Amino acid sequence: MHSHIHTVKDLLVENTPLPDSNSDAIAQSIQNLINLELKPRVKDIDEKGEYPKAFLQNLGAIGGFGQSVPKQYGGAGHQGLKFPVQMIEAISQECLNTGFITWCQFACTWYLQNSDNEYLLRNVLPKVASAQIIAGTGLSNPMKHFAGIEKIALVAQRKKGGYLINGTLPWVSNIGAEHYFAIAAQIINSNDYLMAIVTDSFPGLTLRCNSHFIALEGSNTYACIFKDVFVPDTFVLAAPCEEYVEQIRAGFVLTQVGMGLGLVSSCIELMQEANKRLAHVNCFLDDCVEDLENELESLRLHTYILATEIQSPESIRNDFFKKVVQARATASELALRAAQSAMLHLGAKAYLEGSTVSRKLREAYFVAIVTPALKHLKKVLSQMTDTAV
Repeated sequence: MHSHIHTVKDLLVENTPLPDSNSDAIAQSIQNLINLELKPRVKDIDEKGEYPKAFLQNLGAIGGFGQSVPKQYGGAGHQGLKFPVQMIEAISQECLNTGFITWCQFACTWYLQNSDNEYLLRNVLPKVASAQIIAGTGLSNPMKHFAGIEKIALVAQRKKGGYLINGTLPWVSNIGAEHYFAIAAQIINSNDYLMAIVTDSFPGLTLRCNSHFIALEGSNTYACIFKDVFVPDTFVLAAPCEEYVEQIRAGFVLTQVGMGLGLVSSCIELMQEANKRLAHVNCFLDDCVEDLENELESLRLHTYILATEIQSPESIRNDFFKKVVQARATASELALRAAQSAMLHLGAKAYLEGSTVSRKLREAYFVAIVTPALKHLKKVLSQMTDTAV
């Protein structure tokens, strides 16, 4: 089995390079960025809640978020989402907090590029794709709502030239002053929903930080309170948005698998290091290096195949989405097993405060809890199986 540890360049070059010589240069630039700007900051991001905004901006400046964006809106125009998955994977291998906010920024880019709203495509998408505008994704609540887990948190009332939004979103990550993020709201007196892009500069929208987490404190996560927030039609992604959600859902879920892939990679690396001294006793543990490596490689290749197919017409079909949901669930389960195994492989050394493995353990729980959480994914899979019978 070849080594599972990949630099971004390895990921993007070994696994069939993108049809553009420039992608190799971008991959190398991203790896340099990880080595120079991210590695030295990981402890502060984790322990002090430092938010790596400059890293995101630099990632955007070198084209990290624009690979799948059409050329007319400032992107590279590549089909599929393999590059974003691999980029999120490589960053998460070093720091899941930063991998997650990289995913948030990408997700908002994805929403924008799939909209029919010309104003957003021309004026907002290029700035989000280049990270001149930092952006989050406020779709945790609506995703849970559509899966029958929660009530919708926001309601929208039609007004001349736009909508008035009211309600509270409990958690939105990668936001702050002048950041943008997506929302979904139920249109009052109807069964329809809208999706839109909002920013805290809209009057009536307040961001509040009232929670602290055991990991990912550097993700700039806030509660968002909407009191008669007017969202103009120019900022509406889709209304009604049922078909639009079908278009974006597979990309939303699949790119998160990159977080799990990166985390599992780093856990295996820690286990290999521990085995230099402790292989004679670690060999009695379940989930040994070889088993996890094989499972990681299998999930990685499967995810890359799905990612290359994601912009094909088949990708909005339920059977394709089921494969995506299953890959995301597998990523959660594998992350939990790998982090636990790394903990046991290193033993007392891992149990020291501030150890890398203790961070990996906390990060693994995040992979399994962040929307769509493992229980949410299993509920969706169960419903899909029921309807198929």
